[in-house]
Amino acid sequence: MTGARRPGGVTLVAVLAWISGLLDIVGGTILLFQTSAAATVEQFGGASQLIASAIVTILIGAVVIAVAGGLLRGSAGARVVVTIFQVLSIASSIFLAIAYPAGAIGEYFSMLISVIVLALLWSGRANAFFRE
Repeated sequence: MTGARRPGGVTLVAVLAWISGLLDIVGGTILLFQTSAAATVEQFGGASQLIASAIVTILIGAVVIAVAGGLLRGSAGARVVVTIFQVLSIASSIFLAIAYPAGAIGEYFSMLISVIVLALLWSGRANAFFRE
C-alpha cells in the first residue's frame, strides 16, 4: 500500500466480498443437503457432481471471505485473488441457477453482488489505492 487513503468504495467492496462469500457458503451448504432429492441429483448428473459443485461453491466463498480483509489493508494480491474468485463465483452461480432452478433467486443475488464488487474493486479511486 502506498499510504493513500482508502476510498469508501474499497471498504464497501470488502463488505460486499464478505456477503458474496457468505452467500456462496450458504448456497453450497444448502446444496449439500439436496443429495437426498432425486430430482436435484439427476439435474447435476449424479450425487458426486452435486457434492463436488457444492464443495467448490463453499470453498470459493471461504477464500473470498479470508482475503477480504487484505482489501482493507490495500493488498494488491488480495485484490487479484478476490477478482479471480468473484469471476469464479459468477460462473458457479450461473451453473447452479441453471442446474438447480429452485435456488436461482439466491444465485442471481450472489451474481449481482459479485458484479458490483468487481466494478468497485477496479474503479479509478480503487486503482490509486492499490497502486504499488
